Amino acid sequence: MRHRTLGRTGLRVSELGYGAWGIGGGGWIGADDETSLQALREAIASGVNFIDTALVYGDGHSEELVGEVVRSVSEDILVATKVPPADRVWDIKDPAPADQRFPASWVIESTETSLRNLGLDTIDLQQFHTWTDAWVDEGEWAGAIETLKAAGKIRFFGVSIRPYEPRSALALIESGLVDAIQLIYNVFDQGVADELLPAALEHDVGIIVRVPFDEGGLTGRLRPDTTFPPDDFRNDYFAGDLLRETCERADAIMADLEIEEDKLANVALRFCLAQPAVSTVIAGMRSLTNVHRNVAAVDEGPLDQTAVEALLAHRWDRTA
Repeated sequence: MRHRTLGRTGLRVSELGYGAWGIGGGGWIGADDETSLQALREAIASGVNFIDTALVYGDGHSEELVGEVVRSVSEDILVATKVPPADRVWDIKDPAPADQRFPASWVIESTETSLRNLGLDTIDLQQFHTWTDAWVDEGEWAGAIETLKAAGKIRFFGVSIRPYEPRSALALIESGLVDAIQLIYNVFDQGVADELLPAALEHDVGIIVRVPFDEGGLTGRLRPDTTFPPDDFRNDYFAGDLLRETCERADAIMADLEIEEDKLANVALRFCLAQPAVSTVIAGMRSLTNVHRNVAAVDEGPLDQTAVEALLAHRWDRTA
């Protein structure tokens, strides 16, 4: 497992990170704790040293599972989690004031709750679970972050930006207030490569890529007639004609690169790692099989430039 530096933090993170949303029991349906714990332990044994979770994943259950494993292993594991907006509104199209979404008292309270869930003394990277640059010079949130750092409760600060909002953290990056940005970047969703990723490189801000497989759309395993369990968020994500179009676009990628279905996820993951601004790519791995597949893909290294150039043509500019 190779490692990269997470921007100015100096933290050395594994190129493959563990995305712990799916093990929380909410949104992604079908996880069981025993299998999730096995997969998480296997990922760590395979060299993964960066785990990303959030307070809202299963109402803290994901954090509890992550903490259980991290406390039980001898490896030095870096843990990132997230503060949800106080009003539970993630949409930034009509943003509320910063002190409504992330008041100082809420930031501190949420962090302390996460620490209890994790059973840890310090969170390596605390993130806001949504962001708009309207808040850069507004509100008490920055003071709360400094208070948490001074108390040793968090080491570094980041934000997670929403889908299809590639410009929503440019001013924050330039402000020097943020250490890392978590964002969606994959073969379909390439918008952040226009401005945000170059800005992150210029200002030495770490980049955590999520959704490398487009919630399954870039695995080769979905078909137009695929169904998801009731209450699974993918029923909304692939609503209407989106599942059919996603499958058609995935088929076009496989035809263009002349690869079989079982290689698409491999290519999708290595495409993300070919971007020099990327520090780590977090993948949801709820089974040993997925851990082994993703570790093997990362071990092959980033895609070569010829393959990357071919995949750039498959950009799909969707809107929320």
